[in-house]
Amino acid sequence: MTITNTGMRSILAQRRRMFAVLRRAARGLELRSFGLLPERFNMMEGYRAGFAVAVPLVAAVSLGDPRLSWAVFAAFWTCLCDAPGPDRMRRHLLAIFVVFGALAALFGAWLASLAPAAGMAVGPILVLVAIFATARIAYGGLLGTLLAVVAVVAVGFPHPLGQAVIQAGAFFAGASWAYLLINFLWRIDPHLPLQRATEAVVVRLLDMAASLDTTAERLPAPHGWYSEHRRAVRLSIERLRGLIDLYGGECEVTEAASRAHRAAEIIFAAMIALDQASLDRRDMPDERLAVARAYRRALLSWYLVLQDGATGDKQVIWSTGKARSLRGRLKTEVFVGCALALENALTILSTPLRADGSRSPQTGSGKDRRRGVARNVLRQALRQSAGLVAVYCAAMVFDLGYPYWASMAVIVVLQGGARVTWARCLERILGSLLGGMMALVVLHVVGEAVIARAVLAIALSAAAIALRLVNYTIFVVILTMLFITVTEIIQPGAGIASARIIDNVIGSLAAILAVFLLWPDFGVSLKRRIEEGIAANRAYLEAVQAEGPAAQIEAARRSAGLASIEAEIAFHDFGHIWRPFGSAKRDGEALHEIRNIAGEAAIAWHHRLAIDSKSALQPDA
Repeated sequence: MTITNTGMRSILAQRRRMFAVLRRAARGLELRSFGLLPERFNMMEGYRAGFAVAVPLVAAVSLGDPRLSWAVFAAFWTCLCDAPGPDRMRRHLLAIFVVFGALAALFGAWLASLAPAAGMAVGPILVLVAIFATARIAYGGLLGTLLAVVAVVAVGFPHPLGQAVIQAGAFFAGASWAYLLINFLWRIDPHLPLQRATEAVVVRLLDMAASLDTTAERLPAPHGWYSEHRRAVRLSIERLRGLIDLYGGECEVTEAASRAHRAAEIIFAAMIALDQASLDRRDMPDERLAVARAYRRALLSWYLVLQDGATGDKQVIWSTGKARSLRGRLKTEVFVGCALALENALTILSTPLRADGSRSPQTGSGKDRRRGVARNVLRQALRQSAGLVAVYCAAMVFDLGYPYWASMAVIVVLQGGARVTWARCLERILGSLLGGMMALVVLHVVGEAVIARAVLAIALSAAAIALRLVNYTIFVVILTMLFITVTEIIQPGAGIASARIIDNVIGSLAAILAVFLLWPDFGVSLKRRIEEGIAANRAYLEAVQAEGPAAQIEAARRSAGLASIEAEIAFHDFGHIWRPFGSAKRDGEALHEIRNIAGEAAIAWHHRLAIDSKSALQPDA
């Protein structure tokens, strides 16, 4: 069944009205290191997490034992530890978290009780152990962070050995229950992240194609405007590529995602050529507009295939035929090459991909890489330990009611260099402020009824897990409301919301100080990023002009795209506040040069495709 132009426009218009503002906000936020990924929303995982939390929460409320709160938070943390990936990897990481999380809960509480200030030493030591131990585990970053969180929270609840064993047992029971629920009782398709990431690439390509369609005959847009789509598409393609590497070649879903990735790269390169042709006001605007609309129709067909695979083959065949028909009517070489690229991409979508085993080249020896990783892990662990010591000192000076909340903030905020930590700090503080105020209002409306508050906590658990990968600020808002609500249920007291806000602010500021004072890592300078962007894009253009192999050109194109993104993000990070106006203007012009070089390389490549296709059709003399 084919789709009429009227039907396509109607569906596209509806989609744009619903999601255009959200996706534009996402493009602006990711430029400043703040992620907004609507495609990672997973309500089914949220429902499962709500049920996982509900069972131990009901038990804790029924028995009136505050120590069972550890089972509640253990179930939640286990759901949080369940990151996207193949089944074997997820089960392995979750099993480690269940066992060693219980040990961290045991030793953290017991050792912190041995002396009045023992926690100041125990917390940093346990964090060092957690970070170092998980550094050797593949994809163990989140696991290490959560184990460190369990350790510092346990230090905040010092108990003699007997009570510490009970606390650890509650953690083990809650985590084991969540483990069984995730892996056996309520399984969710583990390949859903791959499908969602593929859909995200297509939607961002569709946004770009729609803009090319509506602006093909208008004056060029501002520099920042037309770079938004290029950056958003490249980032979504790289996220898909990362998931494909994570899953490996274990199933047909991964193979389909690999075909989608290959097709998306081809389509993206062609649309950059169309974008540049529009900006340069090239001849034959009617042909340019026709090709842009062909891409728009094909991408909408592809999107509908992802939504309804039953008609997939017919949609792809129909779109391929339309692209072939259009190519026969075009006269300008670059647009012929773009139509041919669309035809090739659609063919790839319906043809099994041959695995060539190619991987990105590794630089340096394995020993050098391991030494570099160990050095970075040591610095990260020492930064977090120093931040913890600062928090413990602040807890004694200001008599913080819940110091382990500030300790948690240090661990989760300090997750990289200055840029990442700064962004996390702002998001953590803002999320805590909003979440604390919202919790006060909601709890006032709900009232003192324990059942109503328990239902609220379960709903917040579901929302937190469903949104955890969408946006960190939103996640912190809901997480803050959840922790305040559960604390009010199991350990009621005065000023819980304000304590949560203050503790998170102190912990976030401690993380910022640690990353600024200990081995400060501000990333590569903007000047260097711009130089690398220009060099990478010129290398891409030179590879096309030298008529190098297609694989070499594709590798150069990706390197150029990644270098361009790094330059764009460096231009918009927090350091630009202190740049003089003249410098900002000069850097902006340099970014414009990078975009133009990339566009010219794309035009040259598709001009070459058209020439090669004509040569292949001519009979030998």
